[in-house]
Amino acid sequence: MHSLVINTLRRSTNLALMTTVVLATVLFAAQTANTQQLQRGVSVQLAPTNNAAPMPDADNQDAWIVAVTADGTLYFGVGPVTPSDLADKMKSRPRNRDQKLYVKADARAPVAAVSRVLAAAHEVGFNAPVFLTSQTESAAPGAVVSPKGLEVQVGPHSNAATIVVQVNAGQPPTFLVNDQETPAAALPDTLRRLLQNRSDTPVLVKTRGPVSFAAVVLAIDTCRSIGAKVMLSTPEL
Repeated sequence: MHSLVINTLRRSTNLALMTTVVLATVLFAAQTANTQQLQRGVSVQLAPTNNAAPMPDADNQDAWIVAVTADGTLYFGVGPVTPSDLADKMKSRPRNRDQKLYVKADARAPVAAVSRVLAAAHEVGFNAPVFLTSQTESAAPGAVVSPKGLEVQVGPHSNAATIVVQVNAGQPPTFLVNDQETPAAALPDTLRRLLQNRSDTPVLVKTRGPVSFAAVVLAIDTCRSIGAKVMLSTPEL
């Protein structure tokens, strides 16, 4: 009887150990799969926004990402690239027609560096790139947060943009809406009034002077807060 009890306990212990090993293996495989889905990239300080949309595909291994660091250095994927070579590098890489280009620019980056990325993007057929931005909401501990971004239209300046937001260099930057100086806090109401009954009219965002990318993102995010489409002209913002 005593021997039977001991054997039963041993079998139960072995079964418990096997179950633990299997569960640990499954959990490790799942964590590894999740880690492999996240694309390795260049670390930058993204600009904060309130109206960005989820961009889960930006974490795919085959995602097209151009990073712009605070000093204006460009990276295609994780490889450094010069502005003059960026378009050729992009042309040499096969892509699906429905793939988007994600621009991962540091908030402190000079907008001129981002403008060069947009010019290259337009040259290879990316007419609606996405600016990746930081998250404003807090995530649950251990949760994988999907990237978010703001999609914009790029191309040569068009007369279709009858509403123009100009971002002027300064600390803090100042804004002009159709050549009228407008405080940042008044931008939403001003744009909403101008866009009344013209929801399809794009808002052209441009800059003057050495503007940081964060200031441009603020203008774009404000436009998106009222549902306005945003256009950036190339080769200059």
